[in-house]
Amino acid sequence: MTKLYFIRHGKTEWNQEGRYQGARGDSPLLKESYKEIDALAKHLSLTAFRHIYVSPVRRARVTGNTLQHDLDELQGHPTPLTIASRLREFNLGKMEGMKFTDVKKKYPREFDDFQNHPDQYDPRAIQGESFPQLIQRMKPSIHRITDIYRQPTDNVLIVSHGAALNALVNTLLGTDLQDLRKRGGLSNTSTTILETFDAGQTFSLIKWNDTSYIARKADPTDMI
Repeated sequence: MTKLYFIRHGKTEWNQEGRYQGARGDSPLLKESYKEIDALAKHLSLTAFRHIYVSPVRRARVTGNTLQHDLDELQGHPTPLTIASRLREFNLGKMEGMKFTDVKKKYPREFDDFQNHPDQYDPRAIQGESFPQLIQRMKPSIHRITDIYRQPTDNVLIVSHGAALNALVNTLLGTDLQDLRKRGGLSNTSTTILETFDAGQTFSLIKWNDTSYIARKADPTDMI
């Protein structure tokens, strides 16, 4: 059995402002996000992790590096970390950096389909990435991880992004393309846990979007 702990990066300035970030857009973590990452580390500190894999996008890298540092201090031993380019967020093309409200006005079809109808989302007008393209990009990283870590006590941390993780995790659970959004979104600094008993051929959901370790009450800008 292998357990995969999927972590969404800490909340950023653009998250707070209601802007799309995507694979190329980015903004700094909020000051309070570091405290939330510390709380996440304490929550995870009783679990031994074999490896941490992190998206190359800065907000995820900072989250992953902070989490690694905290876990090393709490557990008294280092956990290796690898930057994995396939774990980056959706390429959202022209929508990156735009406020959700402005995207809804300028690209109403793309906005609605991205949020509600993944099977109908056509990103060509915004020069972005489709759901099937993202899934095809991300899945090989997961298969590589589950091929390496096959022991019953193997736990792996994966730090990535809300929209990308939502699509990836639901796909790993066998969810159809049109239903990828039906479990709801993933909050900043949330934990979603899957386990596999067959080296990544099938997965079971242990926990979805856990934020029990974060003191503050979530608001709509936390979720994507």
